[in-house]
Amino acid sequence: MVSTTSKHGALDVESQNHDEERANLISNSQQASNKPSPKVPLSLGPLSSCLLYSGCSMSMVLANKSLASSHNTNFNILLVVFQAVVAVLLCSGAKAAGKIDYPEFQKPIAMQWLPVNLIFCGMLYTSMQALTHNNVPMVTVFKNIANIFIAAGDYVFFNKPSDGLTKLAFGVMLTGAIAASYKDMHITFVGIFWMFANCLFTAGYVLYMKFATQTVKLSKFGMVYYNNVLATAILLPVTLFNGEMSEFLSRVDLHTFPYFVENFFAGFVGFFLNFASLSCVAATGPTTYAIVGTVNKIPTSIIGSFVFDAEISPETWFFIAVSMTGGFIYSWAKIKQQQGK
Repeated sequence: MVSTTSKHGALDVESQNHDEERANLISNSQQASNKPSPKVPLSLGPLSSCLLYSGCSMSMVLANKSLASSHNTNFNILLVVFQAVVAVLLCSGAKAAGKIDYPEFQKPIAMQWLPVNLIFCGMLYTSMQALTHNNVPMVTVFKNIANIFIAAGDYVFFNKPSDGLTKLAFGVMLTGAIAASYKDMHITFVGIFWMFANCLFTAGYVLYMKFATQTVKLSKFGMVYYNNVLATAILLPVTLFNGEMSEFLSRVDLHTFPYFVENFFAGFVGFFLNFASLSCVAATGPTTYAIVGTVNKIPTSIIGSFVFDAEISPETWFFIAVSMTGGFIYSWAKIKQQQGK
């Protein structure tokens, strides 16, 4: 499940942790502070809400890494379909239970939302490819580069230049990412290509969403629902033509309960990032929410390196830390911008 923001959808590979999308949710929460609460249970305490958000975010990245690289498969599109189906089922169930609300599926809205969804599908596919060809710490670090692409797009398309502190953060993030990739003995050109492709699709998704949400009025859960319904409709036929579905059907070793649980778990966790994000903002405030999202990259990188036995040199760890420091500076810059409004 991938989020409409770092956290809003199926396969949230760190779209879940995306700083720019996090800033958008911060802004929305501040604007809505005097409005009635949504139909989402936000009764968790500050500590429990932060732990839930952090745990869901880390679990999403690690589950997708396992699915992408631990089963000797190349089902990058089929895995997206599996988890999109889980997202649709959970959205429908939560709506039936009265926990969330969004409009019923309508073809005119779907056609308006289709360009967004095509970029969304590209983001999901490149995320899985990036996780297939790279270790978790490197993917986590390079996701910061998407912030630079988004800032450039904001300037080109929306005439919104970045301030000095944000530019400093970009410089630190880029320096750390380049140095870390140079020192990583296992990184390949293919791996770098897919990471940059994912950053471009992520930036394109965030930037186009700013335009799309002005013409198509959907709640965040409505975006989750339409994204995943359309993703299933678009990508399922692709799996039939590219051979992924037939290969899966012939792989009896994958027709197991554990493999089903792993796919369902990834979709389940990604969906619940929606609730965790809203709960964290409501219980702690935007500043804490932004900082938790940035800090969360550290344990994700460390746990990922041990779980998947990634060999990382001390020099690479140092430059990963440098890039993450840039992430902290970026979060602080976005917080200051929101406080200044």
